[in-house]
Amino acid sequence: MIKILFYIPFLITLTIPVFKSDIAGQPPSSPEKQTLYLSGTDNRNTEEWDFYCTGGRKSGFRTTVEVPSCWEQQGFGLYNYGRDYFTYGSGFKYADEKGLYRYEFMIPADWKNRKVDIVFEGSMTDTEVKINGIQAGEIHQGAFYRFSYDITDKLNFGKSNLLEVTVSKMSSDRSVNLAERFADYWIFGGIFRPVYLESCPKEYIQRVAINASSDGSFVMQVFPEKLKSDRIIYTEITDAKGNTVASGNTPATITDSLITVYLKIRNPGLWTAETPVLYKAIVTLRDIRRKILYQTSESFGFRTIEVRHGDGIYINNVKVRMKGINRHVFWPETGRTVSPEIDLNDVRLIKGMNMNAVRCSHYPPDVSFLDICDSLGLYVLDELAGWHNAYDTRVGEKLVREMVIRDVNHPSVIFWSNGNEGGTNFNLDDDFSIYDPSERTVIHPHHKPNHAFNGIDCNHYEPYQNVKRILQDSLIYMPTEFLHAQNDGGGGAGLYDYWELMRNSPRSGGGFIWAFLDEGLVRTDLRNIIDVDGVNAPDGVVGPHREKEGSYYAIREIYTPVFIALKNLPERFTGELPLENRYCFTNMNNCRFIWNLIRYRLPEDPLPGYELIDHGKVLGPDLAPGKKGILKLDLPLNWKNADALNINVYDQFNTIIYNRSYMIRDQSDLLKKFVDLKDDNKINASLTDSTIILSTREITISFSRQNGQIDYLSEGDRRRLHFGNGPIVNTGNQVFDSLISYPEEDGYVVDARFSGDMKYVRWKLYNSGWLEMNYAYKLEGMYDFTGVSFDYPEDFVLSAKWLGNGPYRVWKNRLQGGTMNVWENAFNNTTTGYSPWIYPEFKGYISDIIWLELNTVEGKMLIASKDSNLFVRLFDFHGLPGITPLPELPAGDLSFLDNIPPIGTKLGTKVNAHPWTLGPQSRKNETDTTYNRTIWFYFGEPQKQDKSFAVEKTYITNDEY
Repeated sequence: MIKILFYIPFLITLTIPVFKSDIAGQPPSSPEKQTLYLSGTDNRNTEEWDFYCTGGRKSGFRTTVEVPSCWEQQGFGLYNYGRDYFTYGSGFKYADEKGLYRYEFMIPADWKNRKVDIVFEGSMTDTEVKINGIQAGEIHQGAFYRFSYDITDKLNFGKSNLLEVTVSKMSSDRSVNLAERFADYWIFGGIFRPVYLESCPKEYIQRVAINASSDGSFVMQVFPEKLKSDRIIYTEITDAKGNTVASGNTPATITDSLITVYLKIRNPGLWTAETPVLYKAIVTLRDIRRKILYQTSESFGFRTIEVRHGDGIYINNVKVRMKGINRHVFWPETGRTVSPEIDLNDVRLIKGMNMNAVRCSHYPPDVSFLDICDSLGLYVLDELAGWHNAYDTRVGEKLVREMVIRDVNHPSVIFWSNGNEGGTNFNLDDDFSIYDPSERTVIHPHHKPNHAFNGIDCNHYEPYQNVKRILQDSLIYMPTEFLHAQNDGGGGAGLYDYWELMRNSPRSGGGFIWAFLDEGLVRTDLRNIIDVDGVNAPDGVVGPHREKEGSYYAIREIYTPVFIALKNLPERFTGELPLENRYCFTNMNNCRFIWNLIRYRLPEDPLPGYELIDHGKVLGPDLAPGKKGILKLDLPLNWKNADALNINVYDQFNTIIYNRSYMIRDQSDLLKKFVDLKDDNKINASLTDSTIILSTREITISFSRQNGQIDYLSEGDRRRLHFGNGPIVNTGNQVFDSLISYPEEDGYVVDARFSGDMKYVRWKLYNSGWLEMNYAYKLEGMYDFTGVSFDYPEDFVLSAKWLGNGPYRVWKNRLQGGTMNVWENAFNNTTTGYSPWIYPEFKGYISDIIWLELNTVEGKMLIASKDSNLFVRLFDFHGLPGITPLPELPAGDLSFLDNIPPIGTKLGTKVNAHPWTLGPQSRKNETDTTYNRTIWFYFGEPQKQDKSFAVEKTYITNDEY
């Protein structure tokens, strides 16, 4: 037995029996089920089988293949992304190859008098199994389900046995192909989940189905097989520490095929996504002399799920809203063949966004994923496959049975989902409860209105105004897909407005963002590129290898269960922070608050981040779910000497769930540390008919007398710098009127006047070499963005360092998720959702800039903002795919903005890329304002200032990024 242990807030033990067929010492006979793996266990632990592929690559000859695997990722067959077309091929071709597997194995000698099943966890699609040339049973149809055959009478004990498996990528059943292949995901052939033998005594318990309620009631259906006489079913319930909390005997007669066990415990620990308390039911089949004939066990949780029509979804009598996401089972190198490590990491990432739910789209996941959802706590929508088309009733009835029997005892599974977006066979709705004694609600995920079922409307991608209307209806609204996270829409854009509607509506059941990951596949036929099939698959909050996009942190902030309402520190701050507990079941005193007093590093410092001055820890107050209260920080008397106060909030499992940053010093005080406007140096000025040229020992600047813009700039020994052609007002008009210049005691002024929307630009070159730009413009109306721009070649830029919000770029409708800090980012040309998935992206809108240093091939360019709320746009980038950047970008290369645009989502607006139906934050900027800003520039290395403070310097960045 191999046990894989993961350290998490509490221990998960995944027990994987691995008895290889060539091991000399076989496991002894046992009253428990024994498992012998014929394949490997996951994508990192595989077994080679003999293999023959009938079509596509590496076809027509016998070779070997790793099992489990998707054979395309082993170099066989053809690729296709749903809809059965051959991607990157010449013309149209069905990817309909077959795989012929062979594997020889031995059976432990003491299995001779036991029942032996062969079990397949997942195989796509039609699977014919033969043992020693004899067909094991009917051909299995349906890719994502556990199926098995009793092969006891077909085995040679003490001799070699031959397993032959024929897997047809295309099913002979049309409904299976329509449900599973005509789909919005990659289609893979092969035995992609493990294959193993299971051995039981011939008198055994086939399965159990548990219904454990929040009142401590325990009802279990036990299905015995081949009882030879009257027997006893002994049931023992143990808690996480192994203590027995209930037990009892239930008689079974020789004719019984179903026995129901009833037990009751007092004050059970209840399972929720916040409190994933698990128990174990140990079920023993005994004879009347108490001899153990067979024993099995199941983990479960006490919890009650209710759908109260016209009201909401209740877990253990508490209303719960789903903060959920859709997840494909996927890994770039191995397709649908994954591992418990991947499943564990995915659950951690989902919970790391403060989510409490996951939809298994669009098929049942690996069982290890559900085990981890049970242990760490996630509500699960377990889904029968069907993407716009459904299984017919003949096949569907079998697959519902296989799905529910496998997953029925997982407390994390709170709904059964019958297909997706029209892939629903209504004849199957009643089948789920046949195998589920708790009778979980069955839902119908749809992409069209008026398809509510069982009191829940799951309609997809409704505009914001429609959601407001739907939430006034008598139904519960729980969209199983909303806010398509296409590219940099990311799922976080527009989420704040949607979630405020959902959070505050009594009829909301929450919702599920589409989707968790970019389904980027490492192609083995195209030099190992990562392919997302154009715009079809780059729709995740994380990348193929789980690279976090900016929306990851925005979602975490929006969904935070610990909310601090204070935006800025008041003048007489006493250390008190107003709190709101947005948990459903957790008291705030289970959380830790870490406060840090910090001093930001300066542009001249070699490292980004900040220096830690002081820090402390405080437990949350006694604050029940839904209540508001006060957190008192015990700050030192000299706390005002710091630049900022950071608050990090950790939950009971020591996971960071929220952070806030509060400025203590104002912006001008921070800039005084390195912006030196005083110097005894003199400025040389020369005027011609076309230019005004100002120069110091560091810099020469030429201003055009035709348009008032910088048209020439050089540093030191007349080396040309390419910054210029600005400022240009981004929206509105700019008509040049006049240009005047005059000296002042500490510098020289060039004053440009305009008519139209731009009013003036007043330049001042200080004796110290700092260049000040003060400008004003006025706009009336609706605009995507407002501000001014300059030209600078982006291919000259090496990196950027800044004090501001970061490290990710933002949009008007996705400002959340960043932290005020000194960030540094090397230049990259990443387009969100496409290779090379380097995050954070270098280019884009960054917010709350206090200073920004660009490191270029021409030297350094330092920009400092005297005024708050400055956005800087860095160069050209794509928010959504298209021939031109979407949304439209300002002119020029570098922009200094007062307002930035929102971004759309692939399907969330019913019109690709247009954001305005996503809510108030996704509309254009409405303005009737005169904007006035002062920005300072320094080209080259500024003179270092004497920092007259002493501090124990600790290099700090935000580890979570």
